[in-house]
Amino acid sequence: MVKTVCALKIEDLSVEVGGKRILTDVDLEVPRGEVHILFGPNGSGKTSLIMSILGLSAYRVVSGKIWFDGRDITSLPINERVRTGIGVAFQSPPTIRGVKLGDIIRSFVGEGPEAEKKEHGLIETINFPRAILERDLNLGFSGGELKRSEVLQVLAQEPDFVILDEPDSGVDVENLELTGNVINNFLKERSALLITHLGYILRYVDADLAHVIINGTVVCSGKPLVILSQIMREGYRWCEKCPRVREERCELGEKPRL
Repeated sequence: MVKTVCALKIEDLSVEVGGKRILTDVDLEVPRGEVHILFGPNGSGKTSLIMSILGLSAYRVVSGKIWFDGRDITSLPINERVRTGIGVAFQSPPTIRGVKLGDIIRSFVGEGPEAEKKEHGLIETINFPRAILERDLNLGFSGGELKRSEVLQVLAQEPDFVILDEPDSGVDVENLELTGNVINNFLKERSALLITHLGYILRYVDADLAHVIINGTVVCSGKPLVILSQIMREGYRWCEKCPRVREERCELGEKPRL
């Protein structure tokens, strides 16, 4: 039997910020070539998990491991983690005065005729006017522009593993359809973890598996549309039952997936 290699593997991860426990015994695996969804209500720990994967210093790992492509990255600094092939599009990226969006894109694609051609292609893909490259990063950007800017940077970076934090929040229908289709095409040859509260992105992105995080713990996993349907009908209160269901299934020797 061929063993599946995980692009991202999180084992029994517990994390604290300022002495407060924000993640507890998190287990999550994303095999190579798969796209996974992470659902959760506000304050459930979705963004905290992203920051922990990236290794922000404020997020202190109390126990557990974070593996990327078979390598233990739990203690690596942020810059080394990014170099391993992890790319992130943030929900609320910072405004950086004096740094042009074009500077960021060219830092990834390089200089010269071929690089310029690639840059033009990326701009067209995300339906941006070229003038936006001369604007300070995220300064005065609308909600839709922020999302497309983040996706544009990920496209230019071409990471092996993509983390997208709430790509469907604060975006109108037209921008969501555009970015959703671009994301879906880009992920066909990559692994990814998409974080979402309402699940609108699933209208456009093909996902293999979904997980639900409640109160800092991943409580269940299953088919994305099945879980989304349950959440839409009953809210996240339905997910609070997951730990009990998981325990019952484990006692019966079954995998805790829905």
